[in-house]
Amino acid sequence: MDFGVCAAAKIDDVGYAILAEQLGYSHFWVADSQMLWSDCYATLALIADRTTRMQIGTGVAVAGTRRASVTAAALASLNLIAPGRVFCGMGSGHTAMRIEGGRPMSAARFDDYLAELRVLLSGDDFRSERQGVEVLTRHLMPDAGFVSFSPRIPLYVSAFGPKALSAAVRRGDGIITNLPPTSDHVVRYRDRLSRTMKEQGRVLDQEHFPLAVLTAISVLQPGEAPDSPRVRAQCGPMAMAAVHFAYEQWLQFGRRPPGLLSDIWDDYLARMDALPDAERHLVAHMGHNCWVEPSESGFLTAELLEATCIIATPEQMRRRVAELEEAGLNQLVILPSLSEKEAVLRDVAAVCMVPPS
Repeated sequence: MDFGVCAAAKIDDVGYAILAEQLGYSHFWVADSQMLWSDCYATLALIADRTTRMQIGTGVAVAGTRRASVTAAALASLNLIAPGRVFCGMGSGHTAMRIEGGRPMSAARFDDYLAELRVLLSGDDFRSERQGVEVLTRHLMPDAGFVSFSPRIPLYVSAFGPKALSAAVRRGDGIITNLPPTSDHVVRYRDRLSRTMKEQGRVLDQEHFPLAVLTAISVLQPGEAPDSPRVRAQCGPMAMAAVHFAYEQWLQFGRRPPGLLSDIWDDYLARMDALPDAERHLVAHMGHNCWVEPSESGFLTAELLEATCIIATPEQMRRRVAELEEAGLNQLVILPSLSEKEAVLRDVAAVCMVPPS
């Protein structure tokens, strides 16, 4: 199983990607949310220039903020700097769209976007209809050294619900998602994926259609509690992001949160309801996957931490990783907090990874 790293785009912190490569991580995913972090493509260009082995790409880019042609050109430009090391992770825009007061791209539009992007990422002609007229789109000068579509750029699709999963199977080369990091959840997701492929006349090939799962990890020290201040610092942002996601699902679809949030849910809603309507969408994602806001620290329960992250002793950690691999996980992608990110990468590498040769 591969180990990847996901990072909020931070343009002056390329050294973090260099460290990940030195420690032997296989992939470096740069997250995209224009009103949260630095620009992901500017950050990736610097990483591409300063690394030599690691696969690098968006984790994930947002379909609703850039035309497919713009995304394809950005990635094909990176493919000149780091040929054969570039991949594209693409999502419909959970934070990027909501922070601007909107909503993620609909499933139907996302499918259309992916269809166009996959063609353009391959350097091929895309035919579409606009106002009843067939229109042809292609990059006009790829042979002049502006971009490179070869080697082929893999497309990972962020897929949670059945419609996104179906689109991922139709358009993508693999999946990046955020599951509770247990072997049971991976098996169930693989079963859903297999059924979706069967519906489309395909057979699941786990090697050539990889599944990557995003999580946070903390390697416990001897005698340390799973909700110690150090663990909360390392895994808290990922755990709170699950609360933020549940809140957005409740707002948009009226979905009740998972049972593990039952003890905090009413208080959390009261906190959000007390905010001015015009500012609520801004506060909901403050610190997203980077830190836990002091006003939210009381919602960070031990149950929430353990349900959303991998928190274990070294021996337990090695066993969990082996079980995930056996269940069909191809890549474990780690997203630690900003303040603890180097320490987490070193801990996981020391416990779970074979040192790079």
